[in-house]
Amino acid sequence: MEASESLLWQEYKKNNSPTAREKLILNYLPLVRYAAGRISPGLQGYFEFDDLVSAGVYGLINAVERFNPDLGYKFETFALSRIKGSIVDWLRSLNWVPQSVFRKTRKLENTLWELEQKLERPPEDHEVADHLGLTLEEYHKLLKQTAPVTLFSLDDYFRSSGDGVDNCSLQDLIPDSQAVDPVLSFEVMEAKQILAQAIERLPERERLVVTLYYYEGLILKEIGQIIGVSESRVSQLHTKAILRLRGQLSRKKRELIV
Repeated sequence: MEASESLLWQEYKKNNSPTAREKLILNYLPLVRYAAGRISPGLQGYFEFDDLVSAGVYGLINAVERFNPDLGYKFETFALSRIKGSIVDWLRSLNWVPQSVFRKTRKLENTLWELEQKLERPPEDHEVADHLGLTLEEYHKLLKQTAPVTLFSLDDYFRSSGDGVDNCSLQDLIPDSQAVDPVLSFEVMEAKQILAQAIERLPERERLVVTLYYYEGLILKEIGQIIGVSESRVSQLHTKAILRLRGQLSRKKRELIV
C-alpha cells in the first residue's frame, strides 16, 4: 500500500472523513470496471456494461466502509469479491434468467456427473450430446444458454451451505498468497480444500481455464489467446467446468449433511 493511500485510510478510519471516503472510492473505481469486465462476457446481449458497473459501485462502497487496513489484507482482494457479489445480487434480483434455463442447467449438471461416473472419465462433448439426444451444435447452444447461470452457481453453493461460510463467494475462496489472514475460520479453510480438490479433478483444459480466469485474473479473450481457441470456446470450457464443479460440490455437500 502506497504512503498516500495509507494516509487516506488512516484519515477515513480514525476521523470518518467524508472527503477521504470519497477519494478512496474514486481511487478504486477501476476495480469495479475490472470486475464488470470479467462478468460481462457471459451476459452479452442481455445487459449494458455500464449497468454492471453501476451495480458494482455499491459493492465498492460497502468494501471501503468495512475494510480494516490494520489486519494486513490487500484491499483489492477484499473488495473484488464484494463488487462481484453486488453485481450478481443485482442480476439475481431482476429474476431475468427463465426457470426453464435453470432446469436445463440442472439437467446438464446431472448428465455430466452421471456420464463421468459411468465412463470413469470426463465425457466428450459428442457423448454428452448423444446422451441428451442433441446434435453437437445443439449441445453447444445449450452451453451458451446456461452460461449466465454459472456466473453465480458456485457462489450459491457456498452461500447456502449453512456451515459457516454463508457469506463466502467463489472469489473469497481463491487463495491470495499476499494476503494475511490470521483469523481464517476452519469452515472457510475446509471449503478452500474441497474446492481445490474439485478443481484438481477437472479435465486438463477446463482446469487451465479455471486457473487462468479465477487465479490469474485473465478475461476469456486473453485465455483464448493463450490456449489457442476462440473466446466462445473458452466460454464453453468455463461453463462445463463450473457445471462439473457444481455437481461435485453438491454431492459433497449432501455427503457432509448425511
